[in-house]
Amino acid sequence: MTVANILKSKGSSHVETIGPGATALEAARRLAEKRFGSLVVADGDGTPIGILSERDIVREVGRRGAAVLAEPVEKLMTKKIVSCTRAEKAVSVLATMTEQRFRHMPVVENGRLVGLITIGDVVKYRLEELAMEKDALEGMIMGF
Repeated sequence: MTVANILKSKGSSHVETIGPGATALEAARRLAEKRFGSLVVADGDGTPIGILSERDIVREVGRRGAAVLAEPVEKLMTKKIVSCTRAEKAVSVLATMTEQRFRHMPVVENGRLVGLITIGDVVKYRLEELAMEKDALEGMIMGF
């Protein structure tokens, strides 16, 4: 199964973004309000230029104190975005997220943000896929 299947099952392709000049406090408030784990940082035309996770904020507050909350998001964000396309296999994306130890992956095509998937989305989809495979194998064995 592909990332496109996961996005389709989520229902909405809307991705919450934030501008690079917004403060870390604004980002933290939005993360709390929306109950998100990350925000894609996008420039004026919507091109993703980074990603900011709750972990990024907590790490910097822990290292430098609460004053970091007044800093712009661009100083805290992860600039090297690891992304995928809709055509990629879910199992490949899961491996990347697990190996590189992050939980949110933007879906980008032709430089444009088309979705965001979480490790929870991928695991849920993979478990459903495995259950279907199990049922099919049981059906073959039992003659259904």
